[in-house]
Amino acid sequence: MKDMSKISTGKDGEQIAAAYLKKNGYRICETNFRCPLGEIDIVAREKSELVFIEVKTRKSSELGYPEQAVGTRKQKKLSQLALWYLQKKKMADANARFDVIAITLLPEGNEIKLIKNAFDFVAL
Repeated sequence: MKDMSKISTGKDGEQIAAAYLKKNGYRICETNFRCPLGEIDIVAREKSELVFIEVKTRKSSELGYPEQAVGTRKQKKLSQLALWYLQKKKMADANARFDVIAITLLPEGNEIKLIKNAFDFVAL
């Protein structure tokens, strides 16, 4: 069972990320898209691209930066989820990419780092 503070930190991070993305010209299509394979935090459009966004939130950099949590295994998983999404929505020919938003919640203000095109599609 995930501990409740982790869940609320994640939810806070996703709300902060969505607001940040909107301010920066993204159009949010879906949040927390669930399918049998797992969940995509945010699906958005930026200009002509469909963007699959992974949100990573931390309360400190004690355990490293949030974006470091998106390793190869996570990239593979997100690639599978994106494929599933594109097939389900009949958008197989969509121009798509992966972004990561790393948020560190700090008393003096949140640090938000948007990493566009954070990684390439990882084939299985």
